[in-house]
Amino acid sequence: MDRHLPAPIHRTLTDGQFRALADVPLTSVWFANIDNPNTRRAYRNDVGELIDFLGIVNPAEFREVTRAHVLAWRSTLERRTLSANTIRRKLSAASSLFEHLCNENAVTHNPVAGVKRPAADNNEGKTPALSDAQARALLAAPASDTIKGKRDRAILTTYLYHALRRSELADLKRSSLRERRGVMHFTVKGKGSKTRYVPIHPAGLSTIQEYLEALGDPEDAGAPLFRPVRNNRTRTTENAITGDGIARMLKRYGQQAGIKLDGLCLHALRATAATNALEHSADIAYVQAWLGHANISTTRLYDRRQSRPEDSPTYRVEY
Repeated sequence: MDRHLPAPIHRTLTDGQFRALADVPLTSVWFANIDNPNTRRAYRNDVGELIDFLGIVNPAEFREVTRAHVLAWRSTLERRTLSANTIRRKLSAASSLFEHLCNENAVTHNPVAGVKRPAADNNEGKTPALSDAQARALLAAPASDTIKGKRDRAILTTYLYHALRRSELADLKRSSLRERRGVMHFTVKGKGSKTRYVPIHPAGLSTIQEYLEALGDPEDAGAPLFRPVRNNRTRTTENAITGDGIARMLKRYGQQAGIKLDGLCLHALRATAATNALEHSADIAYVQAWLGHANISTTRLYDRRQSRPEDSPTYRVEY
């Protein structure tokens, strides 16, 4: 044996397992490296559309894709009257895949690079925001004398005072409430597996404590913070309440509170919290970190201080 070669080691994988992993398609490796499951699902659909459009069967055919192919695909997307943001996302997904293939030397270039993408609407987001009066009415809608009502008010307060994403709130656990520098915080697992610490508003902390006291079960740090209840009194499961369950809850309370708002959804509560913070002089850079945005241009979509109806010259006109 050559004395310069390392001593042979025992391989944990069988030969079959080793070869199977070596044969994993590069596209599957790319998907696996996308941490956020929602982004992974959206990108899988987007890239799947491109593959179907081009009729790619053999992975080697990715090497033959040109900018002209991508432009033709973009034209079909535009004819479907998709939103600018949707088309941008689809092109971004395709570009991300080809960048990965370039890094793996599976293709020679990224054909999506240089393909013009629709301009994003950076003036104001399309997600509606509630007025202060609507937010107060929504918070007052849940019953105050049942476990379910206390839980629902705690959920709505957590949204409206802390601007969490739907998945971030559903993933909260008892252990997510931690004291930092003398103040209770949420430990939030955001996009890209990034952790941020959000101070808990006194109103939010009060409703959460009231809900947990009413629940009355032993403290379990690993238990979900918000769980389903049955008959307003007993827990049904150790699992967390789902995002879909919270969305249905919001729709019900929105109707109960008489809120007539097109597009009322959980993201609207996030937009409401961000808008309210900016209207009350919060620094936009701090709001960006608070929301967990990677780019401040995304945060600016929530900055509607120039479009408050009560500030319009309409109300200054007199005849």
